[in-house]
This record gives sequence, structure tokens and C-alpha cells, in this order.
Amino acid sequence: MTGTVAVIDYGMGNLHSVASALEHAGAERVVVSCDPAEISAADRVVFPGVGAIRDCMAEIRRLHCDELLMRALSDERKPVLAICVGMQALLDRSEENGGVDCLGLIPGEVRFFGHPLNDAEGRRLKVPHMGWNEVRQVRQHPLWAGIADGARFYFVHSYYVKVKERALVAGAVDYGVSIDAALARDNLFAVQFHPEKSHTAGLRLLKNFLEWDGTC
Repeated sequence: MTGTVAVIDYGMGNLHSVASALEHAGAERVVVSCDPAEISAADRVVFPGVGAIRDCMAEIRRLHCDELLMRALSDERKPVLAICVGMQALLDRSEENGGVDCLGLIPGEVRFFGHPLNDAEGRRLKVPHMGWNEVRQVRQHPLWAGIADGARFYFVHSYYVKVKERALVAGAVDYGVSIDAALARDNLFAVQFHPEKSHTAGLRLLKNFLEWDGTC
């Protein structure tokens, strides 16, 4: 029984693509909303995001979605999945848009890849990091169940996460630098990639999220 999944809607992100993928993965009911009552009543919460972090943070705060997210995280029985800019917003600060303060829920920062960016062999890499890349599973987690270590997920981003507490890193990827591609703490799992665009591996991760009880 997956119950209701609430996708927090602050107007920034392909919310209906996320909702459709959750339904395809087996969600009984998905609501896309910023209504406190609906999110409070949901069994699981997804915090997505696409776009410039300054605009995202402005809307998150204007609509009080930061408060909704913190309430969800405070309920240990409620699994929370953050995606892409939703993950970046959890950190202290981002270098994007000249520097933007984020939610400060996870110590660390969001950094620009830089120019020029090269791989280990000296080949030039494009920014944004757009396309498929292999994710190393740094530590075990229920959301990795049935997903091979090194499975490929789809990324679209010009800024990457680096957390201070390395024990929180659940997945990593290399793209000129080592990227913290997945984080896990208590009932929170956060990913830089887009599971809704990652075909078989992404759908399996979403299915695992729907079956997860919020414990590691």
C-alpha cells in the first residue's frame, strides 16, 4: 500500500512528468499541490525542482513550501524524495546567480562546474552536464534495491552538490569532478539526477521510494 504521494508544487519543475512517473511506478494516488493540508495528509512527499536557484528559492519561500518540507521531514514515518534543484535547495548556499542562500537543512554548498572542465584523460566536457552517467552506490540504502551499482541515470545541471558530512552521500558520479549525486538522512533521500527521465533504473528507484518506510 503506497497511499497518497504529494508532489510539492512551487511552480518550478516538470511536476506532471514526475507525477506520471510515480503513477507508472505504482503510486495509488498522486497530488501536485502546495496546500498544507494535502501535503500533511500525504503518506509520502516529493520535492522536485528545475530552473535557476534564485527563482526557485524565491517561490519556495513565498509559498511557504520550506515550512511544508520541514514538517514532512520532521515526521519520521513520512518518506521524502528530493529531485534535482529540490536536492540543491536543501543545502546551505549555491554559487548560482551570484550566490544564493538555500534552506540550510544539509550542511554543504552547490558549486559551479567551472570552465574549462576536463575528464581524467584531459578531454573537454560540456557544461551543463546533460545526459546519462553511471552512479556509484557509495553506501547501501533501500532505494538502491534491485538497481545495479553503476546503473545509468539522466542528469541535467550546471551546478553540483558537495556536502560537508560525507556519511550522508549515498551515490556519486564523476564528471570532471566528483559529484554527490544522492544523499540519504533518516526519512530523506535526495538525488541530483532525474529518476522520472531515467527509464528502467529511474522507475525502479521510484518504486523503491513508494515501498520505503523511511528508515535506512
